[in-house]
Amino acid sequence: MKDEAAQVEPTFSWRVGVDSGGTFTDVCLFDASSGDISVWKVASTPDDPSRGIAVGVDEALETHGVAARDRSAAVAYLGHGTTVATNALITGAGARVGLITTAGFRDLLEIGRQKRPDLYDLSLAKPKTLVPRELRFEVSERLLHTGDVAIALDEDAVRTAARQMRDEGVAAVAICFLYAFLNPDHERIAKRIVAEEMPDAFLCASHDIAPEFREFERLSTVTVNAYLGPIMHRYISRLSPRFTDMGVLVPPHLTQSNGGVVRFEAAAQTPVRAVLSGPSTGVVAARAIGTRAGFEDIITFDMGGTSSDVALMAGGDVTQTNESTVHGYPIKAPMLDIHTVGAGGGSIASIDSGGLLKVGPESAGADPGPVCYGLGANQPTVTDANIVLQILNPSHLLDGRMKVRRDLAVDAIAKIAAKLGLGVEETAQGILSVVTANMAKAIRVISVQRGHDPRGYALMAFGGAGPLHAVRLAQELGMERVIVPRNPGILCAMGLLLTDLRADFSSTFLVSLEAGSLSQISTTMSEVEIQAEAWFEEEAIPAEHRRTARRIDMRYEGQNHELPIPVPDGCLDAAMLEGLKEAFAEAHTRMYGFAVEGERINCVTFRVEATGVVQKADLSEAELGPEDAAIAKTGTRDVWYPETGTFTQTELYARDKLRPGMVFNGPAIVEQMDTTTLIPPKVTVRIDRLDNLILELAS
Repeated sequence: MKDEAAQVEPTFSWRVGVDSGGTFTDVCLFDASSGDISVWKVASTPDDPSRGIAVGVDEALETHGVAARDRSAAVAYLGHGTTVATNALITGAGARVGLITTAGFRDLLEIGRQKRPDLYDLSLAKPKTLVPRELRFEVSERLLHTGDVAIALDEDAVRTAARQMRDEGVAAVAICFLYAFLNPDHERIAKRIVAEEMPDAFLCASHDIAPEFREFERLSTVTVNAYLGPIMHRYISRLSPRFTDMGVLVPPHLTQSNGGVVRFEAAAQTPVRAVLSGPSTGVVAARAIGTRAGFEDIITFDMGGTSSDVALMAGGDVTQTNESTVHGYPIKAPMLDIHTVGAGGGSIASIDSGGLLKVGPESAGADPGPVCYGLGANQPTVTDANIVLQILNPSHLLDGRMKVRRDLAVDAIAKIAAKLGLGVEETAQGILSVVTANMAKAIRVISVQRGHDPRGYALMAFGGAGPLHAVRLAQELGMERVIVPRNPGILCAMGLLLTDLRADFSSTFLVSLEAGSLSQISTTMSEVEIQAEAWFEEEAIPAEHRRTARRIDMRYEGQNHELPIPVPDGCLDAAMLEGLKEAFAEAHTRMYGFAVEGERINCVTFRVEATGVVQKADLSEAELGPEDAAIAKTGTRDVWYPETGTFTQTELYARDKLRPGMVFNGPAIVEQMDTTTLIPPKVTVRIDRLDNLILELAS
């Protein structure tokens, strides 16, 4: 008789989120059967990020008793966020790209628009043009503004251009013709011809990537997509087999900049939509936690090893934009409004040409990393400064899994201190003050410069280094409250377990918002909805889990900027058009302070946001217990504070021993596997029902 236990089949219960950063790779596990959330963290592998991801997922599952032989039946979902596309764009490590465009528009990519990012900066350098002029090819073709053909496509010219690009070693080709968003036939023909001549190249056409008006932004978007295409294809082709080899057979999903996820295959075709893949899920998780905890006005602060990402949430909603500039390149794609600055734990400190202390944007990364790692680096970083001041454990990180050497960090910072004429501790604190100022500047961009006073918001800190610097950043901005979630170091990975499948579809068609245009408005919206329905079918999303949200970008006739107006469910009729007119007037008044009665309103771009609702990790609450936190104390450590100007004895607390209801005061440090939270003097901490640390700063 066979052992009955051996016949028991594992059930689908584990949902896995993995976020790959420049320094660490974070894994979050959610056991749907028990509701438990677990975390794991390993060093990233910059030479091949897929290796570090595979190691992290494998170790996390193995640690929780999910053997390789059981994973095909035990893992129900795997979501992934990555900075591969972002890093390739920042570092200029994309593919060799060729461009085919309408005759007369060869140099549009370089000319751009008149506006400059900084009008009075005479030394401002323009971002690198992603396609050199000799690889930009013009072909004879022309569409009218109605979409009608004025000049037929010269197919021989397309074929000649493709052969030249093939001979030049071009790996990716972008195709962008004038008014192709109205009539994509010429782009489709050109794409077919190029595919015949260059079967191994990555190809993309503007009508597939950004079927919207404004030719420069559309051209820039499809070019960035081509530039990143081979990189993302190579990355996914390495990563997918690693998941299969470890027994994880569920189709993996990748985060997009809009906060949703799509299958790897779709992400590989539209990498431009993943340039904010990594930080977007952190914002999704922060929104879920903040709203559940009763904080609807928050500023998210995600500080990792390489950069810091900030976003603003007002009234429970995170601002989304359909057009943004990422590292100097205009991109027409839905994305959360996230601002990034090169300030992270690995940011390198140095002396600039004027003899002043500078921190970042250069980063030590994961290999060799900060000096304290002992891997051969000699330039001190923000992490080294925290080690020197003993804010971080001076002997080990990651619950003892990573040894560090404080003596090496002290020696490295001493060299800078000698040049500045300061002590080692004062210089280390100077490094932290400079990086704090850099991060405060980023938050002012998304708050003060857009009419929001950060003093009215709570700061939610996450990322491996966020809680370490959150109070200093809040003090710099005059904020009075900091929220540190239960697992801040892996919140981006956790966000993958709190987000839904999502895709956005759009089409530009200029038409007046009036009863005589009702048929055209209804037809255009229906065409976009059909695209969304096709995506639902492709993703095999059950009907009961499908959600759509419709919007139309509108403007007064003669204006140059649109406002997105939600379209209610149901058939578009005369009554709904009147409702849309009223909604536009209200939105225009909120944005500009007035509305013009009787002025003609134009519909410009029709949009549908398609969402496939999935099971999410549960944010369970607990009853509040006693305030005494003595049981969570693990000892003391001398920490250097600018308030005291010397090393001061500081209570140490273990995060996993803190319970809802406990209260304690700074100076204190809370340690956990994925991060360290600094509580300076005169700061009070309480633990809420969601296990968040709520830090109250003195006014």
